[in-house]
Amino acid sequence: MKSLLANAKHIVVKVGSSLVTNEGRGLDRNAIAAWADQIARLTQHGKKVILVSSGAVAEGMQRLGWNKRPTAVNELQAAAAVGQMGLVQMYESCFAQHQLHTAQVLLTHDDLADRKRYLNARSTLRTLLDLNVIPIINENDTVATDEIRFGDNDTLGSLVANLVEADALVILTDQSGLYSADPRKDPSATLIQHAAAGAPELEQMAGGAGSVVGTGGMLTKVLAAKRAARSGAHTIIASGREKDVLVRLADGEVIGSHLHAAEMKMAARKQWMADHLQVRGKLTLDAGAVRALREDGKSLLPIGVTAVSGEFERGEVVTCVDSNGQQIARGLVNYTSTETMRILKHPSSEIETVLGYVDEAELIHRDNLVLL
Repeated sequence: MKSLLANAKHIVVKVGSSLVTNEGRGLDRNAIAAWADQIARLTQHGKKVILVSSGAVAEGMQRLGWNKRPTAVNELQAAAAVGQMGLVQMYESCFAQHQLHTAQVLLTHDDLADRKRYLNARSTLRTLLDLNVIPIINENDTVATDEIRFGDNDTLGSLVANLVEADALVILTDQSGLYSADPRKDPSATLIQHAAAGAPELEQMAGGAGSVVGTGGMLTKVLAAKRAARSGAHTIIASGREKDVLVRLADGEVIGSHLHAAEMKMAARKQWMADHLQVRGKLTLDAGAVRALREDGKSLLPIGVTAVSGEFERGEVVTCVDSNGQQIARGLVNYTSTETMRILKHPSSEIETVLGYVDEAELIHRDNLVLL
C-alpha cells in the first residue's frame, strides 16, 4: 500500500516546536531550511502545500532573554508576538532560496467558526496557493483568549485542512507515530501503520478516556485526524526526524501512522453541510434554477431566485425551495439577505451595477451546495 501523500495534491503540513527550534533555544535555521527544501521539492511535483508551524513562543523567549517559559497568558502572548517576527523572517529567507514567496496567516478558532470570516480565510488561502505562495500559518496568540496549549497547532492544522478541503494533513512530531501502547513502558507496543481516522480505539491508545497511559500529546494528533476526516482529508502522523520525510511520503513510502478518512471528500462535506449547520434563511427558486441544480449540477445564480426570507450573513447556511415550498438544497450563501433581495432576478453580470461591488458571481457555488 502506498503512502496517503502519494496522490494528494493539496496538503497541510504541521511541524512541532521541537522540529524547528534548538530544544527551545530559539529557531534552528538549518532545520527550517530543510523543511523549506522539502516543501519546495513537493511544489515542483505540482503539490500545493500549506505549512502550520510552531516555534513562535520559543523564538520570542530567546529574543527577550527569557530562560523559562512563562505561565502568565499575557507574557505568553507577548513572547508569541515577538517570536512571530523571527519565525516568518526565517521562513521567508529560506523559501527565497527556492524562488518561492511565503505569506503569514494568523488565525484564531473564532475565525474558522464564523462563516463570513471562514469564507474570507478560505478565499485568501486558495488564492495564495494558486499564486504558488507558501502560506505559513500559526494561531493568532496575541489576541487569543485561551491559554496557549501544547499541541494546539494540531487542532489548527486539522481546521485548516477542513478550510481548504485538503487531501491530506501531515502532522510531524518527534515520535515515530501512533503506537498500540506507550512504547516507553510497554516493550510489546507496535506502531499503528494503517487505521481509520476517528476509530474509538485510537483515542484510547493515545491516552483518551479509559486509557491508563498517555503518549506526550498524541491524543491531540488523533483528535486532529478525526476532525480532518470530516472533510475527507487523510492524516499522516510521522517523525520529523526522518530524513526527507515529506519527499519520501510523497514518493509513496509508508512512514509513521496513516489514518484514512472513511468518506470521500465531497461526501463528508455534503453530510456536514446538510445535517450539522443551522439554516438561517430561505431562498425560493424558479423552475429553471431548480432544474439547473438538480439535473445539471450547476451553481445557484441570483437570476433564478424569486423570493428571500429570513436574515442571514455571507457564509451562513440557507435552504433552497421550489415554488411549492419543497426543499431542494442547502448551501453557504455568498451574499447577505439584504444584498440577495437586491440582486434576485438579476443576471450575475449586473451584480456590480446593483450593489456597487461583486464578491462572487454565484449566489451559492456548487461546491458549497448539497441537494436534498
